[in-house]
Amino acid sequence: MNLILDLCIKNGFIVALLVTGLIVFLSSLLSDKLLKRKIPGTAIAIFMGLALAYLAGSITGGSKGIADIVGLSGFTILGGAMFRDFTIVSTAMGASFVEVKKSGLAGVLSLFMGVILAFTAGAIIAITMGYTDVKSITTIGAGACTFIVGPVTGGAIGASSEVITISIAAGVFKSILVTIGTPLVAKSIGLDNPQTAMVYGGMMGTTSGVAAGLAATDPKLVPYGAMTATFYTGLGCLLCPSILYFLVSLFFD
Repeated sequence: MNLILDLCIKNGFIVALLVTGLIVFLSSLLSDKLLKRKIPGTAIAIFMGLALAYLAGSITGGSKGIADIVGLSGFTILGGAMFRDFTIVSTAMGASFVEVKKSGLAGVLSLFMGVILAFTAGAIIAITMGYTDVKSITTIGAGACTFIVGPVTGGAIGASSEVITISIAAGVFKSILVTIGTPLVAKSIGLDNPQTAMVYGGMMGTTSGVAAGLAATDPKLVPYGAMTATFYTGLGCLLCPSILYFLVSLFFD
């Protein structure tokens, strides 16, 4: 056992890739055989990852989820910001610029509408939870945009770690919801071409959720939805801690 443990520690990143691959494989198997693809395998994989992170944190008392388990420390690298940003950018690189231009004004407007609507919904939820200070309302509202915009905004305006954690949870919940809901509503909203995929990505914003949901709908649409969803994240990081923060401060001082 010591030899195996030492091997896992020395090859932590490779072990993390193997474990991730196993989770994805099992999730796809469950989706195909048990759930008849009614719930995408990617959604199940996200849920399994969250469950494993929670269990690992409960057992070890650490703060890095599954990476706190000895032998699985490679998840610190695999789950870090570098690989997160790399996957987002590389996914969007598959889009055709000719198709991007066809979305025109609708694609641009969807970005602003998506950020503002999600932020407003998150802010309302924060108020109903009992938060009345500007920093908390803004941070949770930003978290409703994506689980990246939430902590970026919270760190920029000096929100508490508790509120930042809530904002991340809100973003993760949204990501799972979009992942599961996209293939269910795709037909009814005409989500079957690159233009609507870009508008959808701009409205929803969560890159992981949009990419996973579109993958379950039509893999060819993934780069287009992921691209506008990536712009959404950047726009949210700009608007939430600045303009939207000041707008919230006008009503909650």
